[in-house]
Amino acid sequence: MGMPITPATATHSSSNGTAEAILLELVDEKGVTIGTAEKLAAHQPPGQLHRAFSVFLFDEQGRLLLQQRALGKYHSPGVWSNTCCGHPYPGEAPFAAAARRTYEELGGSPSLLAEAGTVRYNHPDPASGLVEQEFNHLFVGLVQAPLAPDPEEVASTAFVTAAELAARHAEQPFSAWFMTVLDAARPAIRELTGPSAGW
Repeated sequence: MGMPITPATATHSSSNGTAEAILLELVDEKGVTIGTAEKLAAHQPPGQLHRAFSVFLFDEQGRLLLQQRALGKYHSPGVWSNTCCGHPYPGEAPFAAAARRTYEELGGSPSLLAEAGTVRYNHPDPASGLVEQEFNHLFVGLVQAPLAPDPEEVASTAFVTAAELAARHAEQPFSAWFMTVLDAARPAIRELTGPSAGW
């Protein structure tokens, strides 16, 4: 008996070398799974509501780890965003997906990761014409080990204080969903980082 092929062990490429379609989990307004859709199709207007996750990791000083998305990404290339965001594979727990993608993108695992609620939003992205209709599971945590970001995913990273983030947000392009997910995660972020961090 071989290992069962689960979303976590599947390579997502077929035998002839072409990448298979990446499937997302479609959900209703309560976050209940109702089916699947191919990733790009789910993001084409008007968008299909699908499950997603967003991770916010902090260092011991209470600074948020931002990532600048790689320039080769099909959606929002080169913009700044939260530590990590993405989509669980169909049937994959959001917590597992968040931990997996954080490691795949940033080359390091959080030393702590905690659920921080959910947020539902509809964000058209004027630059790409794509639409984010997402039921987003939020996670906050701590990062202590040095990171080794994957250059295919991440152009650069930065740790910022709340004040530095505000200044940067005024000057540089951020992902369309960034402020929505940050604001939704703020209660958990304050609990994690303490009042002096200013989140």
